[in-house]
Amino acid sequence: MKKSHKATVHIQVNDVNEYSPVFKEKSYKATVIEGKKYDSILKVEAVDADCSFQFSQICSYEIVTPDVPFTIDKDGNIKNTEKLNYSKERMYKLTVTAYDCGKNRASEDVLVKINIKPTCKPTWQGFNKRIEYEPGTGSLALFPSMHLETCEEPITSIQASIMLETNHIGKGCDRDTYSEKSLHKLCGASTGTVELLPAPSNSANWTVGLPTDNGHDSDQVFEFNGTQAIKVPEGVVSTTLKEPFTISVWMRHGPGSREKETILCNSDKTEMNRHHYSLYVHNCRLVLLLRQEPTESENYKPAEFHWKLDQVCDKEWHHYVLNIEFPAVTLFVDGATFEPFLVTEDYPLHASKIETQLTIGACWQDLSGHDNDTETLSEPLTGGSARMTQYFRGNLAGLMIRSGKLENKKVIDCLYTCKEGLDVQLPEEVASAVKVEFNPNQSSLSLEGDDIESFEKVMQHISYLNSRQFPTPGIRHLRVTTTVKCFNEETCISVPDSEGYVMVLQPEEPKISLSGIDHFARGAAEFESTEGVTLFPELRIVSTITREVEVEAETEAEGEDDPTVQETVVSEEIMHNLDTCEVTVVGDDLNGDHESLEVDLAQIQQRALEMSSSNVGMVITGVNTMANYEQVLHLIRYRNWHTEALFDRKFKLVCSELNGRYISNDFKVEVNVIHTANPMDHANNAMVQPQFINQVQHASVDLSGHNLANTHQASVVPSAATIVIVVCVSFLVFMIILGVFRIRAAHQSTMRDQENGKENEMDWDDSALTITVNPMETYEDQHSSEEEGDEEEEESEDGEEEDDITSAESDSSEDEGGEQEDQQGSSRQQQLEWDDSTLNY
Repeated sequence: MKKSHKATVHIQVNDVNEYSPVFKEKSYKATVIEGKKYDSILKVEAVDADCSFQFSQICSYEIVTPDVPFTIDKDGNIKNTEKLNYSKERMYKLTVTAYDCGKNRASEDVLVKINIKPTCKPTWQGFNKRIEYEPGTGSLALFPSMHLETCEEPITSIQASIMLETNHIGKGCDRDTYSEKSLHKLCGASTGTVELLPAPSNSANWTVGLPTDNGHDSDQVFEFNGTQAIKVPEGVVSTTLKEPFTISVWMRHGPGSREKETILCNSDKTEMNRHHYSLYVHNCRLVLLLRQEPTESENYKPAEFHWKLDQVCDKEWHHYVLNIEFPAVTLFVDGATFEPFLVTEDYPLHASKIETQLTIGACWQDLSGHDNDTETLSEPLTGGSARMTQYFRGNLAGLMIRSGKLENKKVIDCLYTCKEGLDVQLPEEVASAVKVEFNPNQSSLSLEGDDIESFEKVMQHISYLNSRQFPTPGIRHLRVTTTVKCFNEETCISVPDSEGYVMVLQPEEPKISLSGIDHFARGAAEFESTEGVTLFPELRIVSTITREVEVEAETEAEGEDDPTVQETVVSEEIMHNLDTCEVTVVGDDLNGDHESLEVDLAQIQQRALEMSSSNVGMVITGVNTMANYEQVLHLIRYRNWHTEALFDRKFKLVCSELNGRYISNDFKVEVNVIHTANPMDHANNAMVQPQFINQVQHASVDLSGHNLANTHQASVVPSAATIVIVVCVSFLVFMIILGVFRIRAAHQSTMRDQENGKENEMDWDDSALTITVNPMETYEDQHSSEEEGDEEEEESEDGEEEDDITSAESDSSEDEGGEQEDQQGSSRQQQLEWDDSTLNY
């Protein structure tokens, strides 16, 4: 058999797409940072078990989850189609499937989780925006857990400044709200100070009517709107330009017009309108005009001192002190010294006898050529007056003139220093690594260092401190500004400012209570004596605060103890200072001719207090303890050396703290005058009584208003108390006489009843009796009975003589009783007679 050659047969086996794609991982995870668009976030991968190239290749991937900002390419790379926002979505869950080239879908879809990470922002973390400060708790840490996030950027150095904004509190920050004069004393400038803008009161009323902040929590300031000014009464300022003196003032002023704005001006009252000295603002410059008084030499002398200051027009509070010792003038602004940039000269003033007028808020200018005596000094003058010019626009407070210079820098700093601010206690281990600097009023501090860890420790020790016992409540804004330097300046981070605020809570208000004897009486002689009568001998000043305290209490309910929290009100006594106590007269004002309020001035000065008095009362001022005020008030005496028409006087005492922020109750005292008769005029009281009664009956005395004095009578008119005593004694004597009379009448009636009873007992029935009588005894019995009757009459007459009080009525009753006894005796004798006709002798 013949065979052909061998042939090669190629058999091609077509693959069947029997396998589906399978993902290599059960799930996929990725983390991205918000705000970026990525080319590829992660890659998913699937495989196919088919052998053929066509069916073993994965041709496409698909995201099954709808409406997601992601897409996937054919190689399995997932990327975002827009910038992701952490605040919108923190994690996305995607379902992804795969297809091979035979259009066969993966047997199981895979889950892809994409976490969104917030953008790393370099900032201070662990910073509370609201920080509450409880008054009286000392220092409060502001950033106890603060740290800086640098996003892993290497830093070479760091600087930070912390600002405490207190411009809206008082005059730039929290200070004691005592009067400016009291503050000068507390700071060591205790002599020669005159307050030109005091709080309105009875003794200083020229600021009444000026707009104020009307607040007592912080300092009281006065507003001048360009139409208001006040005149200072004569005698308030006695400082002459020949001696050194000081002017100090708090001022807040903004950019204004180009006209002069006068703060303080002393000018002629009439005619010439010369300005002797003035302090004014002009184009953001502070100018002091100081014209010299006439001298022998008519040479040019320094007259105007100019300072160009940014503080004058920045709408912030600043403290200005001018030490004037001609020809030198030194200016302190917020404790810093400034020299004048311009000094102009002028001739001294010409000699004249024209009086001067001191004004605040404008300058006095007489356009009429004569003085107007009818103008009221206590009322602010309005813009309609032709006598004022150069009005001031801004706020003023604490305007003072003091004789002598304030050379001590500590005194000036004390007047300006705030009672609140920032504080830091540096740990020893980081004290040398971080540099710390404060501004003068401690409202800001700056830090500089190169070690972040040490820097953070210093930040954690920064605290807020308010040393006032009763701080001004409210918000103090807080700002932290940070600057960093890096190795790579191109990629160096910038730290944004951190802002928050300190909330100073409302302090617990003290209740000042005045107590003691509120009503007493003294003799007229004590009022007329040199010592007078002490008004407040047992006065007590107590201050208390009331607070709510949570107390845990256990209540038994069904045999079980259930702890509950209850709020109870607790009153606690505290100690603090007082700055004013005022004693005022209730009713008519004091008449200086015959009455006054007095106090030992040596004791006042010993306690660094001041006293002023008027016809309406007495005012004691100065910052001191409640105990010292008690001792001084115990010494106040009332004298009256014309007490004939005085029967009572009433006074009112009020004490206050912090320039009227806390006021006590009104403690009223009534003093009565006891009038007594002169013992030399009437030696015998029994003779005085009828005289008093007679005078009251016949004298026309007006009792209304307790006026018992009659100027037309030469005799002494008794007081109401004496009249009452005389009437009571007379009534007592009358009652004694009436009682004795009634007792005697009752005694006599009892004796008569007893005698009648005895006689009735002696009568008997003798009808059945035979009586034998000796006729000779009849005469003897009659004589003996007559003798006994005479003895009884003598005894009764003796008794009547011993009795001091006799009565015609009692005599008549005794006579009638004697007649009745004689009649009864004769009838008894007639009954004893018998019939003897039947007898045999």
